[in-house]
Amino acid sequence: MTKITRAEFGRLKNGSMVYLYTLTNDSGASAGIITYGARVQSFMVPDKDGNLQDIVRGFDDAAGYEAEAFYMGAIVGRHANRIQNAKITINGTDYQLEANDGPRGNNSLHSGSRGFHCQLWGAEVQDDKLVMTHFSPDGDGGFPGNFTVHVTYELTGDNALKISYAASSDADTICNLTNHSYFNLNGREDDSILGHRLQIFADSLTEADAESLPNGTIYQAAGTPMDFRQLTAIGERIDADFQQLKWGAGYDHNWILSGEAEDGLRRAAYAEGDKTGITLTVCTDMPGLQFYSGNFLDGTVGKGGVSYVRRSSFALETQYFPNSPAHPEFPQPLLKKGDTWRSVTIFRAGING
Repeated sequence: MTKITRAEFGRLKNGSMVYLYTLTNDSGASAGIITYGARVQSFMVPDKDGNLQDIVRGFDDAAGYEAEAFYMGAIVGRHANRIQNAKITINGTDYQLEANDGPRGNNSLHSGSRGFHCQLWGAEVQDDKLVMTHFSPDGDGGFPGNFTVHVTYELTGDNALKISYAASSDADTICNLTNHSYFNLNGREDDSILGHRLQIFADSLTEADAESLPNGTIYQAAGTPMDFRQLTAIGERIDADFQQLKWGAGYDHNWILSGEAEDGLRRAAYAEGDKTGITLTVCTDMPGLQFYSGNFLDGTVGKGGVSYVRRSSFALETQYFPNSPAHPEFPQPLLKKGDTWRSVTIFRAGING
């Protein structure tokens, strides 16, 4: 049985109170979720010695999240990742989104500066689940349709954080939601993920250009530094002489998932901390996974005064492929009027061996 408690987490600049909900299971593992951005603020799980370790990055109060620029722990939407020229076309009508990314500043990243990551969400405890709710009005961020999303967090007895999404709109629109948690499986104070080992259950990737936008080309991982089909240290090939890595300053790419499905979900990734023995298995029903190796973390100070330096944590974002609206051959994040879009991603913590 999961116990859920609520506490004040601090106020935003406009005076609004942010609340922290903590889900704790019978074994003492816990996950903290805040109402600002529906963010995962902590994920406390046991290491190989039985000591609880916090494996997600974040901040000790609301002000830290309001000031940061890395989407730490957030629900990202309406459209996660990048859209070329910040423009989508639905039913023959063009919609201009906020442009906030790229060398020319003309692309959209994570739906702009007022996306779901920086909104106050409603929260309701339903038995042992936490249901977060947000309403996005027609035209919000340039997107059409009055859009309502519910995100349900559950912490299971086997230390899995399950995130379930349900979204609907009164007009055809775009829906591509993800969670943007940053992980370090060695715990709060560790400063590098290069020794972590990672496996991604994918044979191929979408090729990205210099602006990190998929260009429509799909290539095989085999024979490249992007091949994580076998468990491999993140740092082993991260600085290889490979154009995709040079443009991304490391890993920041979309893998096309090909893992075996089980109960509607497929294994997307598996990671191991090299010091704590903590493992993380990601399962999802989404077609893509963005693996980001924290290449642009800049030393921002987070929980407990720890500096989040370059490559000190990684993100595993389940998603539709980036820039899908520009490539109709990709799976499309189109949500039709009156339909309900549903998706599930699970982050399951464990112990190696």
